[in-house]
Order: sequence, then C-alpha cells, then structure tokens
Amino acid sequence: MNDAVPKAADTEPDPGATRDGPPEQAAAQPPYDDGPAGPAPLGVPRTPTGNAEVDAQVERLADADHLTTDGHLEVYEDVHRGLRDALTALDARPGPSPAVPHRGSPGHPSQSAHVHRS
Repeated sequence: MNDAVPKAADTEPDPGATRDGPPEQAAAQPPYDDGPAGPAPLGVPRTPTGNAEVDAQVERLADADHLTTDGHLEVYEDVHRGLRDALTALDARPGPSPAVPHRGSPGHPSQSAHVHRS
C-alpha cells in the first residue's frame, strides 16, 4: 500500500516563467500595519431621553469614541453603573401618598360605616 500523498499543483507562479500577454499591474496596497487601530468614532446617534440623569450617562458613551478598545470597558461599566443607579433612584423616590379609602358617597355611607347592635 502506498501512503504517499499526491503532490498538489503549485499555485504560485514561477518567477522565471514567461507570461503570454501584457504584464499585469499590481494594485498598490498600503504597507501592512500589525499594530492596534487608533480610536475612531462609531457614529452611533445618541437621542435624548428627557431624563437628565439618563441623558448624561448616554452622552458619557461618547468618551469611548476617543479611546482604544481596551479603554471601552471602563466607560461601559461606568455608564451601566450610572444607569442602574438612576433606575434604583426611581424606586426609592416617594410616590403619591395612598388615597383615603372610599367610604361611600356623601349622604350614603358604606356598609362598613354602620354599626348594628342587637
């Protein structure tokens, strides 16, 4: 049994081979940069909500546009914390006082207002 793998056709042109036809123009490509890309704005629109606390946090997201990706996490966590605090504050704010229970219409007291004695 022959375990030899057939040799694949060479896909790279032989530099010494001659070509038929006009020489191809190589497209000019910028040099390869293996470093991290610089900060670039994402261009995501931020629509005001009408709540000043929330709007301030949403605008804080714009700070990530000026940072490299390794700095985004800090901004996102800060904004998340601020939004969570704004929601928590909504639950902590005093609401309207509870309404006085209705005891019937004027002149017609409800059944609970009558005391029956035998």
